[in-house]
Amino acid sequence: MTSHELAQVNIARLKFPLDSPELKYFVDNLDPVNAAAEASAGFVWRLKDEAAGTDETVGDATGIRIFDDEWLIVNMSVWQGVDALKDFMYRGTHRELLTRRHEWFERVAEAMTTLWWVPAGHRPTIAEAEERLTRLRTEGPTAQAFTLGRVFPAPGEEGA
Repeated sequence: MTSHELAQVNIARLKFPLDSPELKYFVDNLDPVNAAAEASAGFVWRLKDEAAGTDETVGDATGIRIFDDEWLIVNMSVWQGVDALKDFMYRGTHRELLTRRHEWFERVAEAMTTLWWVPAGHRPTIAEAEERLTRLRTEGPTAQAFTLGRVFPAPGEEGA
């Protein structure tokens, strides 16, 4: 077991309301994609809103606000490492949704995704995610907030 796990947050600015016909395909695929994430090797945890209740296999975070903006949706999860996250991201339905994201979400210039290392067992909060995204936007990639394009090693693994 490692002492750190990889947290990721990604946010998106909706083009349409979540209950609109334009977003139906995206919304209809949230539960299957979330279930695929949870079944993936290296998956640890994902953010769910209160509506998820006690069922650990369903629920999303579309009701959770980030940056106090009702047009932003958030996805946050924890993985055993970068390879596990990438393996999930670039296969199956998630890959399809990723390639079609511009149908549903606004193009924005600022960073909407960031990664950071957390102590094993830690579950990041929305406030933490906001702080990490803001840090990436203002400082660029650092060991505290980075991207898949510039990954930093987990603490204690700098020389590995």
